[in-house]
Amino acid sequence: MADTIYVLNGPNLNLLGLREPEIYGHDTLDDIAGQLEDRARELDLEIDLRQSNHEGHLIDWLHEAQARGARAVLLNAGGFTHTSVALHDAIKSIKTPVIEVHLSNPHAREDFRHISLVGRAVRGTIAGFGALSYMLALEAAARL
Repeated sequence: MADTIYVLNGPNLNLLGLREPEIYGHDTLDDIAGQLEDRARELDLEIDLRQSNHEGHLIDWLHEAQARGARAVLLNAGGFTHTSVALHDAIKSIKTPVIEVHLSNPHAREDFRHISLVGRAVRGTIAGFGALSYMLALEAAARL
């Protein structure tokens, strides 16, 4: 698993391409998965992409990434970014590097989005570049 990158996506990301495309773009999660898989092959990596609207699933998958020896985790926690002490604690409890990913720039949006509890625990954050944010995060993870 050392050459596997987990890509974990939180609530409402299953609606990408449909939900507020003026903010999140027109790419679906499947589109992003395809782009990541293509680039991962070039980097001799594998992608394990998952999405859940449930916080506990994300926590379990973070633990699994550690247990299976994943190289890194790309995490778009969606709305949990700003509220989840549990995700923060899960990230802090594992040694696997976690990179926070956002399609939009939370700092250019509503005030409640300016605080990232997840961001306080991760290795780094990439935000504001639409679907490209995932690709930039993959490039960073490949170099860890």
